[in-house]
Amino acid sequence: MHFIVAIAFVLIIASMVSALYFMMHDRGRTKRMVWSLAARVGLSITLFLFILLAHWLGWLPYSQVPLGR
Repeated sequence: MHFIVAIAFVLIIASMVSALYFMMHDRGRTKRMVWSLAARVGLSITLFLFILLAHWLGWLPYSQVPLGR
């Protein structure tokens, strides 16, 4: 589980770096930066939903921290 989350974070960071690269080199002539940022948003939403699903299925245990303290 930790491996999948780490890979997703690396992909999100790589997408942000590629968007920065396209912003600096394309100067608004292409839509590669927009597609890169859209991919980042999609990866972030997918990661969030995957973590929710993993918690619901019991793949991620509770933290054992009492609530309300």
